[in-house]
Amino acid sequence: MKENNTWWHAVYTKPRWEKKVAAQLEEKGIEFYCPLNKVVKQWSDRKKTVLEPLFKSYVFVHVPEDKKWELLKINGVLNYVTWLGKPARIRESEIATIRKFLKEFDSVEVVEGLLEVNATVKIKQGVLMNYHGILLNISGNRASVKIESMGLQLITVIDKKNLEKVAAERM
Repeated sequence: MKENNTWWHAVYTKPRWEKKVAAQLEEKGIEFYCPLNKVVKQWSDRKKTVLEPLFKSYVFVHVPEDKKWELLKINGVLNYVTWLGKPARIRESEIATIRKFLKEFDSVEVVEGLLEVNATVKIKQGVLMNYHGILLNISGNRASVKIESMGLQLITVIDKKNLEKVAAERM
């Protein structure tokens, strides 16, 4: 499938333009991959399954080197994701892994900043919003966090989605 000078690249899109960019790429006959995730949305009167882009503001494109700069003329494409000043190349095997994963599992979530035990974390919302603590344990979607306040150590269990990893010196 990969020719000598044809690579997968990721392009940045305008926010919430992933599907629009994908439609334009399809019209132009350019091979692309916009991974879509099945998400159940809850409204006040109903639930609905919708397809949302897995990677916000990214679309993968498979183009020959001599044609790659023409993509920047497509409405909604902002730039390439770069590595060392050049458009980053993505291995075919990585695209295949994402396709396989999405075929196998529903409701996939991309998590930035891997949480690990003993990492310094910040609570993103709720009554403890903006507090920093040490991650003690992860069990499913829940995490135990130690917060020090007034010379006391408080331990609480928080939804893992409500935590973000921070540099240790910020505590």
